[in-house]
Amino acid sequence: MNETIAAIATPPGRGAVAIVRCSGPHARSIAARVFRSREPLADRVATYGTIVDRSGDVIDRGLALAMDAPRTVTGEDVVELHVHGSTIVVRETLRALLQAGARAAEPGEFTRRAFLNGKIDLSAAEAVADIIAAESDAALRAAQANLAGALRDAIEEARRPLLAIVEELSGAIDYPDEIAEPRAATVREVLHAVDAALAALEHDWERGRLIREGLSVAIVGPPNAGKSTLLNALLGEDRAIVSPWPGTTRDTIEESFVADGILVRAIDTAGLRTGAEPIERSGIERTRNALATATLALVVIDGSEPLDTDAELALRETRARPRVVLFNKSDRGGAGYAQRDEAERDALNGSAHDSTTVAAVRAAVARAATNGITLDATRPHLASARHADAVARARAALAEATATVDAGDPLDLAVPPLVAAVAALGEITGAEATEAILSGIFARFCVGK
Repeated sequence: MNETIAAIATPPGRGAVAIVRCSGPHARSIAARVFRSREPLADRVATYGTIVDRSGDVIDRGLALAMDAPRTVTGEDVVELHVHGSTIVVRETLRALLQAGARAAEPGEFTRRAFLNGKIDLSAAEAVADIIAAESDAALRAAQANLAGALRDAIEEARRPLLAIVEELSGAIDYPDEIAEPRAATVREVLHAVDAALAALEHDWERGRLIREGLSVAIVGPPNAGKSTLLNALLGEDRAIVSPWPGTTRDTIEESFVADGILVRAIDTAGLRTGAEPIERSGIERTRNALATATLALVVIDGSEPLDTDAELALRETRARPRVVLFNKSDRGGAGYAQRDEAERDALNGSAHDSTTVAAVRAAVARAATNGITLDATRPHLASARHADAVARARAALAEATATVDAGDPLDLAVPPLVAAVAALGEITGAEATEAILSGIFARFCVGK
């Protein structure tokens, strides 16, 4: 924290403008060695000047924006140099700052300093990375909610009453003549209320993960059923090769689209059929692997023709898993759709060339992914497996404390599990975070953030 760090804050590659950021106690003096202007740098005022290397040679002309602590994103003095987006200019500007006394920032070090300086809690710091990685509107809204403190507030609301009980019990133990022990019924009521709140967070964990990470969908079916045509229609572009000849798709193709705010990672696969030649059999094996790992199967059947052995195979192999079934090519007939079994009674019937059918497939995929429940991205939610594990450990500790109270044992025996629950929840906000936890979190950040 005594060192001043510097890094490129904009994505790699050419662009109109790039930002090189410097943060720390010596940010202004270091910037003064590489930035020259007629006027001195003023707090939160963009100043035009020249960026030079340690020999005084001009690297670029641009803007310097100085921001004085503590009203900065890191809580430290910050200077940003806004230069032209040439990769050479950006590289040499960073080199000049490092030669002037700054240290190259580690991944996520700016955000880590913001956390350590009390500008944001740990769940909000993690939300910064989630905002950068967001690939859908819902994922962006969810990350922004946590950045604004939604999860922190929910966790603190759970920790606060537990801390109050621990303090009361500890006071009653240390000063039994002055502080009365809380009633067992009151303790039990608090434990049940907190556990219910944590159970709700835990219940929404899978839905929150769906918002952030998206849904994996394997598009499967017999050859020439229109799987690639459907993928192209869902994407709105010709990504997969379409041919009237069966077996055109020999390998898996993965692309993404958004359905009702949910990111869908669709995998177009080789057709499932019997009697395929060796190369096609390899593709079919990959189809089965994709199907095994996908969250949802999108089964495409040629509904214009009577169901053959390959169509029945595709339907039979997917009946035991979450799926959406489309009987395709309704514009050519409906013999296969009319022949469907009871297990496919709710199947869609239409054409991949029809926009209404494509919209129905999108809606069905989103419905199947969420079990028909509307996802509220603005609600507090657990944003990582780390959060989910901490809540699970807190609930286990609460269960132990509740069992102590229900058994009529001395209430002071409930203090250790209550302390464990409070500590587990504190890991989420950073109140109880260890160095190992911090290192693991910020290692996934990009340099410059």
